[in-house]
Amino acid sequence: MSNHIAVLVIDAAQAYVWQRKNLCQKTMSRKAETRASKARNYVINLVLKGAIGLALLLPYEPRVRAMGWLTANVFSPIAGFRKRVRTNLAKIMPEMPEAEVRRLCRAVPNNAGRTLIEIYSGADFVKRAIKAPIEGPGLARLEAARAEGRPVILVTGHMGNYDAVRANLIHRGYNMGALYRRMSNPYFNAHYVESISKIGTPLFEQGRKGMIEMVRHIKSGGILGILTDLHTTRGEPLDFLGEPARTSLVTAELALKFNAALIPVYGLREPDGLSFRIVAQDEIPHSDAKTMTQAVNDGLSDLVRAHPEQWFWIHRRWKYKPPVVTDQAHP
Repeated sequence: MSNHIAVLVIDAAQAYVWQRKNLCQKTMSRKAETRASKARNYVINLVLKGAIGLALLLPYEPRVRAMGWLTANVFSPIAGFRKRVRTNLAKIMPEMPEAEVRRLCRAVPNNAGRTLIEIYSGADFVKRAIKAPIEGPGLARLEAARAEGRPVILVTGHMGNYDAVRANLIHRGYNMGALYRRMSNPYFNAHYVESISKIGTPLFEQGRKGMIEMVRHIKSGGILGILTDLHTTRGEPLDFLGEPARTSLVTAELALKFNAALIPVYGLREPDGLSFRIVAQDEIPHSDAKTMTQAVNDGLSDLVRAHPEQWFWIHRRWKYKPPVVTDQAHP
């Protein structure tokens, strides 16, 4: 699963550190710059680890609410999250009333903060996640694949809390693994990986070793969860919410290569802000990678329109710029 929410919270802490003290100087030598980078990462980790540690002192429900509030009202303004949300909404939903835009500018980072502290809450979070009901035609497809020993690629996105799906399915006895990316801040990465491991294993780090382990897991009939709703430079410009967005084809390519079922599944947050329901959309028929991935985008788009406060509007999703076509002069 992705760690993009944690990355953006680190960005917020970094913005705070930079506002307090400029750690980088133009004349700095490479060795000094490396030392400054290490110092910056260390301070950022202290800020975040301290905030998370204080939140964990609270009982579960006020803990989740508090981290949501802190992210929406402290981290978000510092890091410019509200501006990003507003910019994306103006592009995708320009007709949205101003009052709703203001609500989402707070609700979206609130959900991100809740998701982060839930990941760090271990058994308390898992207890909530395993109670989530699963709805949608994808559940029957998932059960059929398990009965057949067929591998499954569960494609998901930054809706609600994606790790609620992983915790729930592991509890139901599914052999579910997840792909994650090592964070650039090594101090934060150490305890972050420890926290997501407590939700369930196996986990596969992006890289050669992780890819080998991931392929072995898929070939053995396992389930792999991957988030693919983030911008990727080498992705295909596919439609997402009415605009072209570069999208990774990896989930569809894996499904085709290993004859795996490709099933979109999302962990939606309930109105109480604490519990979840899991939506398992229908299996994507095998065709070609672009067509299959577009079908995934379409299904996620429907959910985002229905629950806009639960999607990650903070992310710069629409970076694609179509190539400029110039008229050639005729002789």
